[in-house]
Amino acid sequence: MTELVGEAVAAPSMHNAQPWRFRYSRGNRTFRLYADPERVMPHSDPDGRALHIGCGAALFNLRVALATAGFQSDVALLPASQDTALLALVHTAPSDDGEDIGLRLLGSAIHQRHTSRYPFAEKAIPENARTALVDAAHREGAVLSFPESWQSRWVEELVEEAEARNLTDQGSEQDLAQWTRIGAGEADTATDGVPEYAFGPRKHGGRAPMRDFSGGKPVADRGTTPFEDEPHLAVLSTDGDEPLHWLRAGQAMQRVLLLATLKGLATSFSTQALEWPDLRWPLRDPLTGTGQVQMILRIGYGPQGPATPRRPVSDVLVLED
Repeated sequence: MTELVGEAVAAPSMHNAQPWRFRYSRGNRTFRLYADPERVMPHSDPDGRALHIGCGAALFNLRVALATAGFQSDVALLPASQDTALLALVHTAPSDDGEDIGLRLLGSAIHQRHTSRYPFAEKAIPENARTALVDAAHREGAVLSFPESWQSRWVEELVEEAEARNLTDQGSEQDLAQWTRIGAGEADTATDGVPEYAFGPRKHGGRAPMRDFSGGKPVADRGTTPFEDEPHLAVLSTDGDEPLHWLRAGQAMQRVLLLATLKGLATSFSTQALEWPDLRWPLRDPLTGTGQVQMILRIGYGPQGPATPRRPVSDVLVLED
């Protein structure tokens, strides 16, 4: 069970805050997933939306790990409880081959997937790959769409506006400072946050909407490089905007990311506009005006990014009789 949680916590989370805790009860073979309120970002994520998405991604990894190990899982999201931090119950049992076979196929991608903040090639994503990613999101109760060129440019502009705000907003600066690890000593020993070696190069040209994790501060040996002029962006939406939808979005996001990894695609996030309510609202489908945008993904052919640190499983898992 320790190994299974080790797979779960390989999931991405905002600024790699890893806002999750697990308990496993041997008696009833049940995992409990909790939010870790000490890892919320008060300025960038005051409602805990990104926290829930990160926990949903970890939950999906746990489902994949269980399926790969020969277990089936019965998941209850937001079970009735006096503990508001309890997000999910996962009952496990030996597999009866009724489990989603697709989960087992994704197992090898858990530790291959890393956020890539590097330039991607100016190469189209095949239509069959796009269709498969759209279907992956749909299986988890979310909608993944690839905006047309004009809509994609609109998304880029909103992200760029948000990035400019973040660089001058004191609250966003505080969140970033708390969760970035600058300096070789801090970066090499960190167990959470984004270390400087994972920032990627500074963008010099191109339209890829990238976050500057340095916050404008100088970082040694970072360098600059051109990024792609036609980035491939995908927008993940749900039909509601409550904690239940956020958990579903996190699972859908992770299913998309793992499948993209298996298909040789690199991925990163462009979430800055989601941190500003007045910018998040216009991200909705421009034709129907429906859907709540939960995540913006950048997908393409390029290098996988470096692995970022993870807290020891002993810090996030409690085993009970």
